[in-house]
Amino acid sequence: MRNLQETHLNRARASLRQALSWYGYLRKSGQLSSNPELAGLMKPELEALNSTLNKLDSNIIRIAAFGLVSRGKSAVLNALLGEKILQTGPLNGVTQWPRSVRWQPGGKVLVELIDTPGLDEIEGESRADMAREVVHQADLILFVVSGDITRTEYQALLSLREAQKPLILVFNKIDLYPDTDQGAIYQNLQQLGAGNPQAKPLLPDEIVMVAAEPAPMEVRVEWPDGGVSYEWETPPPQVDELKETILNILNREGRSLLALNALIQARDAEAAIAQKTIDLREQEAENIIWQFTKYKALAVMLNPIAFLDILGGTVADLALIRALARLYGLPMTSYEAGKILKTILFSSGGLLLGELGSSLLLGLGKSTAAITSGDNPSNITAFAGSAIAQAGIAGYGAYSVGKAAQVYLEKGCTWGQLGASSVIQEILSQVDQNTILYRLRQELGLKL
Repeated sequence: MRNLQETHLNRARASLRQALSWYGYLRKSGQLSSNPELAGLMKPELEALNSTLNKLDSNIIRIAAFGLVSRGKSAVLNALLGEKILQTGPLNGVTQWPRSVRWQPGGKVLVELIDTPGLDEIEGESRADMAREVVHQADLILFVVSGDITRTEYQALLSLREAQKPLILVFNKIDLYPDTDQGAIYQNLQQLGAGNPQAKPLLPDEIVMVAAEPAPMEVRVEWPDGGVSYEWETPPPQVDELKETILNILNREGRSLLALNALIQARDAEAAIAQKTIDLREQEAENIIWQFTKYKALAVMLNPIAFLDILGGTVADLALIRALARLYGLPMTSYEAGKILKTILFSSGGLLLGELGSSLLLGLGKSTAAITSGDNPSNITAFAGSAIAQAGIAGYGAYSVGKAAQVYLEKGCTWGQLGASSVIQEILSQVDQNTILYRLRQELGLKL
């Protein structure tokens, strides 16, 4: 299992390095220096890619605690740490800003615990922005509740589920409930915590009951002289199960969590770069596609020899793909352009293959008409008719190839052998059913 985790980590590193090397190519080729507007737009995402790669190399797992006010998020983290580092208190909103502390459980894994403000605090928009940033950086989420989930908590839980991160539901303050109530609430949380009525109930690793800061208890003390007094004592925190659950997850799939989160961040960063490039160069791409559409139609129409006009049309399609790749700043060889064209052909539902078949039939007819035109002048008309029909089909095919290639190149940086989306799929295909990542498998797979 550890070897598989190391493989996931290495694949994620390779994917990020490949992505950064592509944008390094843009700098070396002068495409960014000649387009300072695009360089400025891409800067935040490139910094995010570098930061994500550095985080992978540091091997630090980030665990963030979320929940509404007064649910005991800070107390849970303090109990895990074994000392009161994060401020707690009876007033709502003691934690005003995210705060992180280092935790090294068992002396092996290095963890960064992140405490966050209550999700229902005032200044909702700024709190939401902070929460989104923390969720983006987190590898594992603790969602802390202290009883049955309220409507507000359920909506917050759904939002966190959308972040596509592994999540543990922490039922805190169990010392305030009798055993029978604890069991009933636990069962409700098992179903609601999945975030989807059709989803399977939470597994044992996904829901844990704790008492992070138990309420003081009045204790009867009997003295040797027969006297009796009453004193208040605070029981120790009950977080051993949560600590053990976290350690099991980190040992079993911690490096895979790191790899997956890094790849999701890389995929989002590259998608943002692609979208900015698209918006900036949309008209240029359209002009290139139309230009090659006209060139291909004209070349096919004027070529009297069958097979050569089809070959010429294919060469035009490859040149179009390479021209679009240069526009988007992606290095592209003839071999890679050929692979993209093959992908487009197989994914087009037979449309472009139909173009090849029609071009072949019309091309043969055109060749025959050209050969016999000296004997029969009416064959010149047949030649012209076949040529115009073939040109129309070829032009439509070129436009279809151009638009399909445009979409592929806009998003293709996340695919390929080491593309972020490809490696995410690879990792998810190797996830065991007894892992916390397994619940994310279908959701992440559908959103690639």
